[in-house]
Amino acid sequence: MSACVYYCLLYVVKYTYIKRVLDVPETTHQPLSTMATIPSHNLLLPKPINQSAHSLSFKPHSTLLNFPARSSPVAVTRALSTTDGASTSSRLEPLENYGITAAEDVRRRDREAKESKSLRDTWRKIQGEDDWAGLMDPMDPVLRSELIRYGEMAQACYDAFDFDPFSKYCGSCRFTRKKLFDSLGIFDSGYEAARYLYATSNINLPNFFSKSRWSKVWSKNANWMGYVAVSDDSEATRHRLGRRDIAIAWRGTVTQLEWIADLKDFLKPVSGNGFRCRDPAVKAESGFLDLYTDKDTSCNFSKFSAREQLLTEVKRLVERYGDEEGDDLSITVTGHSLGGALAVLSAYDVAEMGLNRTKKGKVVPVTVFTYSAPRVGNIRFKERMEELGVKVLRMVNKHDVVPKSPGLFLNEHAPDALKQLAGGLPWCYCHVGEKLALDHQNSPFLKPSVDLSTAHNLEALLHLLDGYHGKGQRFVLSSGRDPALVNKASDFLKDHFMVPPYWRQDANKGMVRHTDGRWIQPDRIRAEDHHAPDIHHLLTQLHHPS
Repeated sequence: MSACVYYCLLYVVKYTYIKRVLDVPETTHQPLSTMATIPSHNLLLPKPINQSAHSLSFKPHSTLLNFPARSSPVAVTRALSTTDGASTSSRLEPLENYGITAAEDVRRRDREAKESKSLRDTWRKIQGEDDWAGLMDPMDPVLRSELIRYGEMAQACYDAFDFDPFSKYCGSCRFTRKKLFDSLGIFDSGYEAARYLYATSNINLPNFFSKSRWSKVWSKNANWMGYVAVSDDSEATRHRLGRRDIAIAWRGTVTQLEWIADLKDFLKPVSGNGFRCRDPAVKAESGFLDLYTDKDTSCNFSKFSAREQLLTEVKRLVERYGDEEGDDLSITVTGHSLGGALAVLSAYDVAEMGLNRTKKGKVVPVTVFTYSAPRVGNIRFKERMEELGVKVLRMVNKHDVVPKSPGLFLNEHAPDALKQLAGGLPWCYCHVGEKLALDHQNSPFLKPSVDLSTAHNLEALLHLLDGYHGKGQRFVLSSGRDPALVNKASDFLKDHFMVPPYWRQDANKGMVRHTDGRWIQPDRIRAEDHHAPDIHHLLTQLHHPS
């Protein structure tokens, strides 16, 4: 009886706390129809800013997130050092905080360190072979580059997703699978989208799913959740990566954090959801499990669960590429926010099912890069992931509330005696893997105030990664990644940079003028609702392995 009373009190405190921290003034939230990051062929891009008239030394109109090719640090240094007669004090306010010479020295050291080794020679360490020992303080430039690259893969899920409730395609991906990266302006990414992932929206996470207001829609009960991609056969990609890579990206949440309050905050054994785990002590948050494993047989998109879609595709790709002569293989899972929770859960599932072992017995490394992700399971879940060899690196903004949930009070930071006493309770959580803690107040580009939605912003986190060099070191942008991207779907950059907030949106919000003069919402190419033709066969093999 006392346990029931304790749980009720704990739930009330937790619910009150979350509601309080999520009680952000309405002025900080942009209407959904205008806040979405929506690239398309009709994208209205901001015009280039006149450098002589504005206090900026970067290019806010650049929107291409090209994975392999980045701005030269030399070019960036030159741009930051150049004056054109304008007041230096007004133009380079952030640089005065750390000095132009110091910034050049940092970038030079970064460049020399990166040139001294390549990803193809160090990819196993970058993927966490040694738990990133010695790579985060000081920050290894190759690791930083890869963390930004996989973060951009997660960001692609937002940029491609239709958030607009006035669209009859709300909740779907805006682009076809074969044109996903090109449609987003990510040319020469070196990856091809192999499969789209969908989940049923018939579960209790109303603040996560997006639904259209139209009566006739692409799907009433499904949402696009992300994609599985595989690196291509080009010589340039193989030379750069040093192996073939299967990348899995999960969609999370952009600015709305109310889904945290929707969580049941209740752990349950993963074995009850079909996982191949015989230990009932391995538990995960019930809402994440439902999102990952539920399906709707009446819906073409979600008649197979997200779990079934993912596992069958990974099985197919590992069987195809796992024993390729002369090529190593890796599996990398990424996601932001709730997508980070799905990344951890699905990586565990892949390893627990043994899908990272080839027919010849070779073990394929499984790595997870999460951004602002919540806790997923209990301490036994963490221990089991370590036993399976799954490597997890978590990037967080120290002011973000999401990574502190669920398990606000009973978590890995609790005293050992309390953890041992409460370890079996259904609300005692534990983070998995290593953590890289960042602080947006260290960036001279960002507003120092703590707004919960902006502190959770993925583009801001990638900006912080670009400027991070180690604990206590100066914030200096390394790759030349455009700071204007931070304001793509937020209002986080300092006002004097003159980058408008929430600047990325469709031209005319997707409306086009018909030949008869009327403005209409155009039809899109039918979303892919078909699943792999051999999915039933692959599922049979998963359930009854030989």
